[in-house]
Amino acid sequence: MDLRQIADRLEIIDLLGRYARAVDSGQWNLLDDVFTPDAVIDYRSASGIRGTRAEVTAWLSEVLSGWPGRLHLIGSVVIRFDGADLEGRDEAAVSAAFTDTLAPSREMVAAGAPGLLRGGGWYHHRMCRTPDGWRSRELVEEQAWRTVTG
Repeated sequence: MDLRQIADRLEIIDLLGRYARAVDSGQWNLLDDVFTPDAVIDYRSASGIRGTRAEVTAWLSEVLSGWPGRLHLIGSVVIRFDGADLEGRDEAAVSAAFTDTLAPSREMVAAGAPGLLRGGGWYHHRMCRTPDGWRSRELVEEQAWRTVTG
């Protein structure tokens, strides 16, 4: 692995962290620095939608407003560099495991409180290098499990 690939890997891992921060904080404009303008995002495995960055951002904003306490943990990142796309941009296939918790409050709640959701699975990204750095042009969530209380 050369220095360029090491730097690329660090940048991609940072991008995954920025994604989690945007969703967990509700700072939806931060997703502009995660996804390309023409990105396709697919949450159908979690009973969500598939759409453009703008469509999914609006949907997330509405759906997640009922769970102000949100936390994603992302790890087990696997990155495969695939050469260049048709536009000559470097590409990478990125998969990462995640767990998430959605809570009905940011205050302390009992573990069995109604409306507490937990889940996990994998995020599969198609990423490309842009003039502004690595960005995801496609995200497909693969939900592995989900629990909900009362």
